[in-house]
Amino acid sequence: MSRPLPHYSVPDIEYLNEIEFESISNDDAVALGLIAVQVVQEWDLNLAVEIVLGDDVVFKAKLKSTNADNDPWLAGKAAAAKHFGEPSLLVKLRHLTAGTPFEERTDIDHDALKAHGGSIPLWVDGAIVGTITMSGEPDAIDHEAAAEALARFVSSRSPSF
Repeated sequence: MSRPLPHYSVPDIEYLNEIEFESISNDDAVALGLIAVQVVQEWDLNLAVEIVLGDDVVFKAKLKSTNADNDPWLAGKAAAAKHFGEPSLLVKLRHLTAGTPFEERTDIDHDALKAHGGSIPLWVDGAIVGTITMSGEPDAIDHEAAAEALARFVSSRSPSF
C-alpha cells in the first residue's frame, strides 16, 4: 500500500448521500470506471473496480493482483450500499457509532451484505440506479479511491464557467 490510511467519521462521508445525477448511461458508467482506473494507477493501488447499473455489471477492471477473490467483496459492499442507501463505509461507521458493530447484527446475511468501505450508490431522481465499488486495499483506502473517482466524474460532468 502506497497511501496513508485515512480515518473517517460519519460527517466526513455523509456528503456523498447528496450527489445525484440527472441520468447515468452505460457510457457514463464506463467513463466513471475509466476515471476510477486512472485513480488506482495514479495512487499505485491494488484494487478491483466495478460499476453496476441496475443488476448489470457495466464496467469491471482488476488491477495488479486483484482476482476472483475480490468478487464477493465487490458484490457484498455494493449490496450493503444499495440496501442501506448510502456508502458502505458510512453503514459501517453508523453501526460503530451506535455501539453495535455491523458484524454483530444477527438479522443480516453477512455473506450477502458487507459493511466495509469501497461502495458508493449512484443516485438519479431520488433512486439508487447503481454503484461504484472498489476492493483490494484496506476498506478506508477502497472508500477513498471510490470517492475520488466519483468526485472527478462529477467534476467532468459539471459545466465549465
